Amino acid sequence: MSEAPQSISLFELNTQVKSGIRNLFPDNYWVVGEISDLNTNQSGHCYLELIEKKKDSDQILARAKANIWAFTFRMLKPYFESVTGERLASGIKILVQVSIEFHEAYGYSLNIKDIEPNYTLGDLTRKRQEIIKQLQNEGVFHLNKELELPFVPQRIAVISSETAAGYGDFVDQLTSNRQGYYFNIQLFNAYMQGNEAEQSIIDALERIFESVEMFDLVVIIRGGGSQTDLNCFNSYWLCYHITQFPLPVLTGIGHDRDETIADLVAHTNLKTPTAVAEFIITEVSNFDDNLNELNDRVLSTATNQIAIWKQETSHISQQIIFLAKNRISTDQQRVKSLATITVNSLKAYLQRNRKQLNTTPSRIKSNLHHFFIRNSLNIKQKQKNINFLVKSLLKEEKQRVNQLESTNNLLNPMQVLKRGYSLTFRNNVLIKSASEININDSITTKWHNGSVESTVKQNNKNV
Repeated sequence: MSEAPQSISLFELNTQVKSGIRNLFPDNYWVVGEISDLNTNQSGHCYLELIEKKKDSDQILARAKANIWAFTFRMLKPYFESVTGERLASGIKILVQVSIEFHEAYGYSLNIKDIEPNYTLGDLTRKRQEIIKQLQNEGVFHLNKELELPFVPQRIAVISSETAAGYGDFVDQLTSNRQGYYFNIQLFNAYMQGNEAEQSIIDALERIFESVEMFDLVVIIRGGGSQTDLNCFNSYWLCYHITQFPLPVLTGIGHDRDETIADLVAHTNLKTPTAVAEFIITEVSNFDDNLNELNDRVLSTATNQIAIWKQETSHISQQIIFLAKNRISTDQQRVKSLATITVNSLKAYLQRNRKQLNTTPSRIKSNLHHFFIRNSLNIKQKQKNINFLVKSLLKEEKQRVNQLESTNNLLNPMQVLKRGYSLTFRNNVLIKSASEININDSITTKWHNGSVESTVKQNNKNV
């Protein structure tokens, strides 16, 4: 039987490995890695896993455990976050100074001694610029901004977390607007931070797209948070989906630092959920004001046109009467003139032919009789023609005046009341909107044949 080979214990082996590593790597080294996992225990020690991925893919090339002892972590954490505006969290790249450690029981690890926050800041900025440039090169960066906002945006699809304070602020601001406008708000619940946030928000957009005709616009809102909490809003695929969406997308992510890429590609971005609600209310209010102004302009134009038509009709009637009187007066003067000429001619003729007239009195008398009959018939016919013309013109103008009066009567509020409508007044002032009255106000309702006094007990204010 052969002898057993010479051996050493695992502890002895690990001790030799530890000594060898210490001899080979006696110094501290600056190492770049991406945080894939991070935990802090009750003692304040921070334990991490650092990885390195293959460029342009998610393939992991290297992996190492790391730790930051509590004393060091209490200094490094606030320093890093104050410079970068980021929390130390999974998904970000860091440049750290490490010593290489090997423990007999726990194996290989890196002990982090220092951190360079400017590296992380530069890496985030570089990634951000690369995504913006990619969206611009693909020609989609401004697509959502080119959509027209609806005139009355009242059907709102909201992507947010149901428990987020920002969502509650948005709903309260929108539903308690002082104008009493009604909004149909539907929540599409999604994670708004963390590793699952990007896909969760994309899924919400796809659910909205399935019934896109039911909404006027999409709102993405959340409360404030650190820059790390907002990393999902800088992802390429989420921003790409926003650019492609067929409805205007409004963002109110609630941060005061640099805008996220989602803010840049959205149709309109505002700082807070409350600001988004105010923006929507203002859009509806502007439409309401324009509608009231248009209504006033139409009523004013119609009133002015009726007044002009009445004035024109009166002026034409006066002209017709004046022309008719002048024509009659002129014809009367002509008749008188003809009569005078006739008499004078007869006298001259009688004087020249007195002897002849003495011999033919009956013939002269007959001729004079026929002469006066012919002229008298001619004058009467002209008078009839003039009277007929005047009557026809006056009839036409009277019909036109009656038509204008009928049109005016149709616009008369009393005629509207006769068709079953009513007018409501408060302190003799016409009430145009339910938002103008309050509970316990005294109001007067008028019909065409009477009125009723009443007191408001309930007021449902809707757009």
